[in-house]
Amino acid sequence: MRKFAVSHLRTFGDGKKSLELRIQQECVHLCNAFRAEKGPFNPMVTLNSAVSNIISCLIFGQRFDYRDEYYQRILRLDTECIQLMGSPRAQLYNVCPWLLEYLPGPHQTIFSNYKQITDFLRGEIIKHKENWDPSNPRDFIDNYLTEMEKKNSDPEAGFNIEGLVVTCLDLIEAGTETATTTLRWGLLFMMKFPEIQEKVQAEIDRVIRQSRQPCLADRVDMPYTEAVIHEMQRFGDVVPLGFPKKAVKDTKLGGFFIPKGTSITVNLSSVLHDPNEWETPNTFDPGHFMNENGQFRKRDAFLPFSAGKRACLGEQLARQVIFLFFTTLLQQFTVTKCPGEEPSLEGEIWFCSPP
Repeated sequence: MRKFAVSHLRTFGDGKKSLELRIQQECVHLCNAFRAEKGPFNPMVTLNSAVSNIISCLIFGQRFDYRDEYYQRILRLDTECIQLMGSPRAQLYNVCPWLLEYLPGPHQTIFSNYKQITDFLRGEIIKHKENWDPSNPRDFIDNYLTEMEKKNSDPEAGFNIEGLVVTCLDLIEAGTETATTTLRWGLLFMMKFPEIQEKVQAEIDRVIRQSRQPCLADRVDMPYTEAVIHEMQRFGDVVPLGFPKKAVKDTKLGGFFIPKGTSITVNLSSVLHDPNEWETPNTFDPGHFMNENGQFRKRDAFLPFSAGKRACLGEQLARQVIFLFFTTLLQQFTVTKCPGEEPSLEGEIWFCSPP
């Protein structure tokens, strides 16, 4: 499934000019939605809608209007699931499901929400099957239906409707929540550190001005903005723990013996805040990614997407979305805190991987 998803992203997404255009178009919708707000507002729902639309274009071949009540309800149900997964009672269910299976609690809400979300996905798949043309794939679902047809005589390959539903859900959640949360952290940091926001806007005015939209080719000429975005991801630390993996054979690592079958989780947060790697690990400082000549520099300890063969398959897409959304928003708006209020940099625990 991973290999198939990676292939699909290459076909419809990564590095394609058409995808960049779609992100730019979504930036227009996002800015219009921001302008329509009267007074202070929480951008979470609007940002979530905008980012999810990029994934929707890849999966469903279309975007959804921010006022589409049905789709907004699906996004709310999914956000509630991710939020509840971090609660102690939901984690307790992961440890002993046999004890809590029939008792009320957040785990029951999660199950109910996912039932409604997967029903929505099945409905979209049915619509696709009605006018599916294998010779002219429009999106991920079309490509998956074609693969199902090819693997029809090989059920062990795992290409079936349930596999498609779960894969779509994985792509939507992974592709929406992390980028949205990173952008929310970014706007918070700009409120908290207005002097950094001013420097980003000065670079935008110098490179892009107000006459056109930001594009991916601008990144090479915007080292400070790139440094700020990387620091947003490092300091925001939206995925502190990587997803669990399993050792396929007996292994020795760092002097430790790891038996075959052991569940392993990477502590990404320890790398992103390692005092041996970062000059001031507990401070938001874009200088972590700038050299003495004012140019952007890569850091080996920058691993927000994890590393290795099982790193995030949507890394390139996420980088594109975050850059274009962030620069477009700061090109059009200045983010400020409400008078008399001081925004907090304390995060909340939402999604947690089961053991």
